[in-house]
Amino acid sequence: MPDESELHEGTWLQWPHHYQYGVPYRNRLDATWVAMTQALAGSENVHIIAYNEKEEKRIIDLLNKNNIDLTHVDFYRFKTDDVWVRDNGPIYARDMHGNLVIQDWGFNGWGQKSDEESNQPIGFTNCNAIPKKIAQAQGIPLIDLNKTLINEGGSVEIDGHGTLMACKSSIINDNRNPGMSQAQIEAIFTEYLGASHFIWLDGQAGLDLTDQHIDGFARFGNASTIVTMNKHDLLEFDVTAKDIKTLYGAKNKQEKPYNFVTVPLTKNTVKKSSGSDLGYKGSYVNYYIANTVVLVPNYQDPNDTIANDIIQSLYPNRSVVGIDVRDLYENGGMIHCVTQQQPA
Repeated sequence: MPDESELHEGTWLQWPHHYQYGVPYRNRLDATWVAMTQALAGSENVHIIAYNEKEEKRIIDLLNKNNIDLTHVDFYRFKTDDVWVRDNGPIYARDMHGNLVIQDWGFNGWGQKSDEESNQPIGFTNCNAIPKKIAQAQGIPLIDLNKTLINEGGSVEIDGHGTLMACKSSIINDNRNPGMSQAQIEAIFTEYLGASHFIWLDGQAGLDLTDQHIDGFARFGNASTIVTMNKHDLLEFDVTAKDIKTLYGAKNKQEKPYNFVTVPLTKNTVKKSSGSDLGYKGSYVNYYIANTVVLVPNYQDPNDTIANDIIQSLYPNRSVVGIDVRDLYENGGMIHCVTQQQPA
């Protein structure tokens, strides 16, 4: 699996719709998707998954109203359950001959969770079918791993040089992969993602919907750098002291310690655009690297500028674009969670 910072053909987005959580949910998220599309369309192709023809027309109207050039934007009409394409979407990898393939890992709604408000099971079957539909539409070979491993894209961080970083709680968990050992799962990741060196944090099952995905608080900035938070902020972000020690002691495949770049949490707890306070702070680590831009979660917080500047220093040949994620963050994710790269 290529590193995210390698050249992209494009970025995939699953546009919010009203068929699962209603019109208010859709409407409060539209602006974030418009902003992402605007930032990405000048960088690479933007592949938008619309629920149906009616939604596609609605999205095009939104983009036109915001004067977004649609030259590099295209649409695919596939039913989805939600917006988290990082977790359910295609994983592009290269085979031994360097040809792109699409890997279709199993997705079961983060361990068949229930919605906190309705207490009903979270729908996931539409989203689980997305990689196969994209492979068919693009004519790219599909590797069907649905029966091999349940694995969300946000669960794994790849440095592009043989190292994989993850929390055990979101993979080695009986709600995803019952009875499977760490050794079995590592062998699968070695075969299909090219990982031969592993940094495992314990994570915390049940902490959140995802059982603590790694990409909320620790990312590979490059082959020698991990982007995370300082130890105090990690504790506030509910990372355990044991996992913090493991993270800061991590070494790469050559047994060299990583350099660490720390980005603060928001200064204040996050308030939605409506003014209601979510009661917890926001992470900037969940950013997305595109060809010419880096999309960074922003919260209309004093630390937005500080975080943007730190991340900008990591990617001098790209322009940081802050994307307002206040209304998305209520649902647990930020920018990286709702984007998926297609390598060139």
